[in-house]
Amino acid sequence: MGHEVSLVALDAKKNHHDFSADDNDLLSKINYRAFDINIGVSVFDVAVNLLSKTSFNIDRYYNAEFERMLILELKKNNYDIIQFEGLLVSLYLGAVRKNSKAKLIYRLHNIENQVWQRLSMQKSDPFKKSYLKMHAKRIKNYELKQLNNFDGIAVFTTQDKGTLLEYGVKIPIAILPLGINIDHYKPDVSKTDYPTLFFLGSLDWLPNREGMEWFLENFVHDLTEGDLRVRFYVAGNDIPDSFDDFEVMGKIFIQGEVDDALEFINSKAIMIVPLLSGGGMRVKIVEGMAMQKCIISTNLGAEGIHFEDGVNMLIANNQEEFYDAIYRCITDEEYCKQIGVNARKLIEEQHDANKVTLNLVEFYKAVV
Repeated sequence: MGHEVSLVALDAKKNHHDFSADDNDLLSKINYRAFDINIGVSVFDVAVNLLSKTSFNIDRYYNAEFERMLILELKKNNYDIIQFEGLLVSLYLGAVRKNSKAKLIYRLHNIENQVWQRLSMQKSDPFKKSYLKMHAKRIKNYELKQLNNFDGIAVFTTQDKGTLLEYGVKIPIAILPLGINIDHYKPDVSKTDYPTLFFLGSLDWLPNREGMEWFLENFVHDLTEGDLRVRFYVAGNDIPDSFDDFEVMGKIFIQGEVDDALEFINSKAIMIVPLLSGGGMRVKIVEGMAMQKCIISTNLGAEGIHFEDGVNMLIANNQEEFYDAIYRCITDEEYCKQIGVNARKLIEEQHDANKVTLNLVEFYKAVV
């Protein structure tokens, strides 16, 4: 849209991958730099943190060298808007505010304390439940202190805006859904293997890992010996070695990271999102819908998407509902495909990046 954009990224995984043509096209238009940060913690660090009032899940993203680099960047450039992507980089809010006259926007990815609170509710082990609740409380205290220190907040969902208002947020809040470049998503049903079931997501994010463990533990028999005999593929980053125990030759495939995510999505028919905790809007669901996939998700996983159950997505919140939805999809190919067609239409109408970006810029102008 003709605006000058700089992006500074904290790279916690050192994922120095080969850039695609689309990546290089974007990088030619913006001022981009990545900063490697070590977020590893020792058992000693965790033990010491038990005596602290803050959560190491946030504190470990602070790096003094990065802060100095950020301050130099701010002194060299007169920015109008500085946007913080998620809670973890809000650790640098004070330094940015002190060294820049720009308006500061918070792009809220999740209400982080809710993620930890919901995780604690899924645990039966008293120690794990108590430990997760402790972190949820500490993170909430931190969030509440930070929220009104920005000049505006952009959220993905109406649910998140409602929660912020309950928290007493007084600054402007805009609901801006996830936007994607529709032209990058080109479904080719002739290359889709039907029926197949798949999951794609990063399993270093606890809600994803927890959801997949629940699904595999409850459905491994149905998928291999019962009435849901359909090939199931699990792909994504940071899949724990323990997931290899679920692999069943020719039936359940634990693939790990894939070379081309969209090619992988296109090759499979039915996407599952068994999210039991977390919040915000799931990028992979929006991408799956754009690729014309039939998606079976919990209400929580589909949060923020204006779906219609049974029309452009299927909702399942427990084992029985997941079973019924999967059975319907693998036994009725036309129904399954129509859900996918309707899903694509929804994304074109509501999640086109060009439309979302126009609204984002209008929000910036209002804040300025």
